[in-house]
Amino acid sequence: MRVWKYVLAGILPFMTSATHAETIDISNDRGGVVFIYQAQWEKLAAQGVNVRISGLCLSACTVLVGYIPRKDICVTPNASLGFHSATLPMVTDQLLRIYPGDIRAWIDKNGGLTLLNILWMQAPEIYKFFRKC
Repeated sequence: MRVWKYVLAGILPFMTSATHAETIDISNDRGGVVFIYQAQWEKLAAQGVNVRISGLCLSACTVLVGYIPRKDICVTPNASLGFHSATLPMVTDQLLRIYPGDIRAWIDKNGGLTLLNILWMQAPEIYKFFRKC
């Protein structure tokens, strides 16, 4: 019986930390340099964070959808993802490789990525891709 106590004592801390994953709240992120966002989201995904999008997630911010598992992302009614092309065509190609297939299909259906027009994914359409918080 004592063996089980030690096994439970060894497992319990991992179970507790897994159920209390950090939540990153995005509410006014206008983006920036794509490779910096890639590194950030790749690191956070490895840590098992949850992401709550409660406002603007524009430009490079949107790469999170390629790194954070969909089950770990939720959106509020105010969530807004803004997609556009990068200044350099090779970076735009990189963005398209990062985005999941259904997001790429949505981008194509809505005219593709351009520098001049931002494609906005908002409620209620955003709920087709992400769960409500």
